[in-house]
Amino acid sequence: MTPVIETAYAKLNLALHVRRRREDGYHELETLFAFAKDGDTLSATMADTIRLEVVGPFAAAIAGSNLVLRAAEALAEVAGAGHGAHLVLTKNLPVAAGIGGGSADAAAALRLLARLWGVDPADERIGAIAASLGADVPACLRSETAFGTGKGEALAEVPLDLAGTPALLVNPRVPLSTGPVFAGWDGMDRGPLDPARSLHDGRNDLEPPARALVPEIGAVLDLLGRQPGVTLARMSGSGATCFALFDDAEAMAAAERAMPAGWWTLATTLR
Repeated sequence: MTPVIETAYAKLNLALHVRRRREDGYHELETLFAFAKDGDTLSATMADTIRLEVVGPFAAAIAGSNLVLRAAEALAEVAGAGHGAHLVLTKNLPVAAGIGGGSADAAAALRLLARLWGVDPADERIGAIAASLGADVPACLRSETAFGTGKGEALAEVPLDLAGTPALLVNPRVPLSTGPVFAGWDGMDRGPLDPARSLHDGRNDLEPPARALVPEIGAVLDLLGRQPGVTLARMSGSGATCFALFDDAEAMAAAERAMPAGWWTLATTLR
């Protein structure tokens, strides 16, 4: 059987404002989500049970339970008895990197298996599964530019067309867990994010604590910001991946060549 294939699009936080700590342990956020056209790849064929195989350059970083399996098992309950699949996840993106990771993979599994098993993609239960798996999974399920509030799960459309914008993602190959970064936030509310204003008016409030944990982030941002043709350079999510948007693909390609050989890079465009 020919496998069904889905891309787990890399997530970018073009801006991320942390407004307050919540009593439930989460933080109140305002963020502008965007997605690259590239990312991890997930394929599936029908099978008697649900099985997951992980391959690719960052496969070794995936151990134990996986959000893809949790997503598949939850959707199987919606699809009904007897639904299984052999899933192959090609892990192209670094792990613990602020660009979606497991959330994007889980969302891709939901989209992919809905097609494979004949589940209506508009079924509200798919969205409920996404929300149960993590704060970023609903945005990754849509994989389109959106304004996120709450934990990031409350999504609204934005009047912003970034499709085709050249984007360079850069990671110094240092994993950075989300928890310690949020724990290092200083608790200061620096004001709301207005998605209708220029991207330059935004910021990433998690950058200072992330840089304190991984100083290489500063080097990445400094180098990206000096590249000809760059229109915006910022850290994504809780790091350590940073990104730069460019005027054109030639400027982006030149910037990628200027990055040190030891850093991970992805030259792509926004969806």
